[in-house]
Amino acid sequence: MSEISLPEGIELDDPRPIAASAPYTFFMPHPDELAALRPGDGIQAIFRQLEGAQTYDAERMWVLIERMDDGWVYGKLDNEPVGMDRFKLGDPVVVPLTHAISTAFSKDNPRPERPPVREYWDRCFVDDCVVEGRCHADYLYREEPDMTREGDKYQDSGWRIRGTDEAIADDKARSLDPVYIALGKVLNQDDRWLHLIDREIGVAFQWDREAQDYIELE
Repeated sequence: MSEISLPEGIELDDPRPIAASAPYTFFMPHPDELAALRPGDGIQAIFRQLEGAQTYDAERMWVLIERMDDGWVYGKLDNEPVGMDRFKLGDPVVVPLTHAISTAFSKDNPRPERPPVREYWDRCFVDDCVVEGRCHADYLYREEPDMTREGDKYQDSGWRIRGTDEAIADDKARSLDPVYIALGKVLNQDDRWLHLIDREIGVAFQWDREAQDYIELE
């Protein structure tokens, strides 16, 4: 461990469980990026103030790298906390490389090429029970997208994803309507239909328990 410690009352969130639970919406740096980091580059990590935070108790903040040793990054906080008062811009910090959630490279050390990663930010309508993990995606269909509005960063994919009849009935009893969210958030809960995601408008699929697959409907 390092001779530099975080200020009292500050700790780091480990992002690896987050990435494991949300692989389609939370992306960690590629190993080649981490291996290429040098002094003068930066990493971003999630810092948390255990008590007394004025605005946010957790913030994603940058660390300017001064040196690296045996999987640890030694550097200085490279932005001013918004809602934490236990440390400030320029304070010395040490961060395990495993906790980096993003990287920044200086002009003297270009970012290495990395394999492209497909992301799923286009929107869909989905029953709340699917998003909450209370049921699986039972019935899927893709219609002509009609929810995209001017200025939207992400388009309506046209996918409409329904849960099981029992879970939908429970949603209605709780006054929970379908939600309009990123496809990736649905895939985080149930990605068994990922192989269908590029199918054309007009298709529909029903989960078949016996076949353990989606059956295309006429």
